[in-house]
Amino acid sequence: MNFLAHLHLAHLAESSLPGNLLADFVRGNPYEHWPTPVADGILMHRRLDAMTDNLPEVQEARPLFRPETRRVAPITLDVVWDHFLARHWHRFSPEVTLADFSRFAEQSIMPSLPGTPESFQALNAVMWRERWLERYAEPAYMARVLDGMARRRPRLAALRDSCQDFLDHYTRLEALFFRFYPRLMALARSKTL
Repeated sequence: MNFLAHLHLAHLAESSLPGNLLADFVRGNPYEHWPTPVADGILMHRRLDAMTDNLPEVQEARPLFRPETRRVAPITLDVVWDHFLARHWHRFSPEVTLADFSRFAEQSIMPSLPGTPESFQALNAVMWRERWLERYAEPAYMARVLDGMARRRPRLAALRDSCQDFLDHYTRLEALFFRFYPRLMALARSKTL
């Protein structure tokens, strides 16, 4: 899962949005450095990542990538799942628009930024200004996201090419997302994630 899905599921679980977004920037035991609600959110994010990577639908999606991009397939899929969630937001969260949810998430997270890693603060400065969560719905924006990730991490240059796998298997990936995401939502609502 990427940013949008983590925030959406955290909201459904009544978990800390700052903690769930911060998780990729924190190592070790989060309770040593963060308030309990934030640390709980960090751990929820970690559990969700582990669970998602092992879902049968995600395992089924990985072979859709060509040999030259298969190594980065898990990263690409995280972005792809956010695309499908944004594109079909009205089906998963009809009570609030994606733009309104994005504003709610921003307002929940921004007051928590002081004291967080500088890289996390920089991410937030760009993410909210450029409205990433809403733009994830655009397939062309996904290409831009993957290209940006490839530029920032040269050893992951294959991310740039993996966008073609996403486009070539769009319908199949979308069907896989529709199979597993409602289950994750149910787990979030029952607070068992």
